[in-house]
This record gives sequence, C-alpha cells and structure tokens, in this order.
Amino acid sequence: MSKPRILLTRRLHNFAIKELKKRYDVYVHSGTIPMPKGKLLSKISQADGLVCFPYDMIDREVIENAKKLKVISTYSVGYDHIDLQKAKSHKIKIGYTPDVLTNATADLAVALLLDSMRRITEGDRMIRNGNWKVVFGAHDYVGMDIEGKTIGIFGIGRIGRAVAKRIIPFGMKITYHSRNRLSRKEEKELNAKYVSLDDLFKKSDVVTIHVPYTKDTHEIVNMHLLKKMKKTSHLINTSRGKIINEKDLIKALKSNLIAGAALDVFEKEPIGKNHEFVKMKNVVLAPHIGSSTSETRKKMAEITIKNLIYGLEGKKMIYSVNTD
Repeated sequence: MSKPRILLTRRLHNFAIKELKKRYDVYVHSGTIPMPKGKLLSKISQADGLVCFPYDMIDREVIENAKKLKVISTYSVGYDHIDLQKAKSHKIKIGYTPDVLTNATADLAVALLLDSMRRITEGDRMIRNGNWKVVFGAHDYVGMDIEGKTIGIFGIGRIGRAVAKRIIPFGMKITYHSRNRLSRKEEKELNAKYVSLDDLFKKSDVVTIHVPYTKDTHEIVNMHLLKKMKKTSHLINTSRGKIINEKDLIKALKSNLIAGAALDVFEKEPIGKNHEFVKMKNVVLAPHIGSSTSETRKKMAEITIKNLIYGLEGKKMIYSVNTD
C-alpha cells in the first residue's frame, strides 16, 4: 500500500521534514517563492496533505484541483489565504498556529512603537548616510516621551493583550477597541479602557493594530480614521497589510497628518526598493518578522506537522479552523 502524499510549498526545519518522511511520501518545493500557481495545481492534484505558508493562495481553483486532499496545515496564525468555504465543501480540515507566536509578535509591536516614537531607525540612517553633523542639538531628532502617552490597541485578542501587558511598565494610558470587550476583571488587570474606534484613533498618541484580516477589516484603517489622528501620533501594524489602505497612509504621512508609522506587514509582499514607504524617513520598515524568533519558528513547525499528522490520522488537531 502506497504512503499518503504530502506537499510542502516551502522547506520547513529538518526535524519536521524528517518526521513527515517517517510516515508519508513527501514533496518539498524548492524553487520560486511563492510556489508558481501552475506547479501548485499540478502537485496538489495528487496530495493527501498540504503544508502551506501565508503567501500561498489556496483559492477555489487550487482546492477544486485537490481531488485527494484531506488536510491543509498552514504555517501561520492567519488563514485568510485559504478559501475556507471551498475547503469546507470538500470536507478538508484546516490547521493553523495561533498562541505560539503571541509573545514574539507582541515584542516586535512594542519594539516598533519605541523605534517610531523615539526615531531610532531614522537616526541610524542619518549616521550611515554620513549626515550626522551636529552633536546634541536642541531640536535634532527629538522624539516623544513614552510615559504618560496614550496607546490605542485595535484588537484585544491574544496579541493585543500581550502588548498591553508589556506596555504597563512604561506608564502609558491604555485604551482599546475590539469586537469583543474584555471583562471588567481583565480591564482592571490591564488598566485598559474601552473606547469607540473613532475615539481610539482620535485620542491616542500611538495606535497599534492587532485585528485579524477579514472582509470586515479590509482597509478599515483609511483616510476616514487617519484624519482623526493627532499630528504627533504614530501607527504600528504587525497584523496584516490589507487592513490599512496604503495609498491613504502614504498621503497621511506625506502631508504630515500623522508623525510616523512602523510597519511589519504590507498589502503586497515583499515590497521593492522603489515603494513609497522606502522613500519616507518617518516610516520604520520590517520584513514581516512578527513571529521571527528561532524558538517561535521551531514551535510553529512542530505544531504545523502535528496538525497535519493528527488530521490525516483522524485525531483532533492541536489548532483547527472552525469553518462553520
């Protein structure tokens, strides 16, 4: 009897590949990233299980071509790249990797907040470009105090709460807006105040985005909200690029509607050297590294292959997407 076939759209850690090969016939794509659509359609047609990444579009066409597919295990906390309804209609199980990357992503969000508000990367660029001419000038590269300022957390799920916990020692006032309000006990523990979305953007000195990407959050951060922000405020995004209308954000930054932005995610990734964000001195850029610590990425790989194995063996996945 032949082994089930597994398709990986990109290589995982060696230990993960080794574990899969004990049980399955494994094909690992090693060419262009993301895996070209034509090749994906060809390989998926014979696969019983799929390990994919957030830039792999597992759309209607791919799923319809996956005649044998039983399990999709994505190496990510987000699953907006998968057509959930089509997968459901084909009775395909979907696994993902939440929780494990909460701390790493929260750490990065706070790091970007500090970087943007204190203009660290901007100063680094100045030195590297040979433009540091004045020592300790009264108005040179001044940033903002952190203590006493107001942070607005848009989305108070796992990562949003982790950000709030990290912010407490800095002495910031914590406000949040989320689809589901915290309990009074949780609000007290975090010293967090629930506000409307408009007030979050209007009254915060820095807004950090932690909502998932859905049809309801698509470009929800647009000129309507950006115009409400203080001219001294900063915007941080470690969630998904398409939550922000990038054209509107570029306009807001160019016209000094807000002071700065720090972005780990973008509408289309990777961005090139000629992107408008790259040309702006008041924008801090990171290459989608929210979960990028060695410990977190290894744990993500462990969960990804366990989700796949458990799903194929008819066991309960560690983390599965409810497609109802």
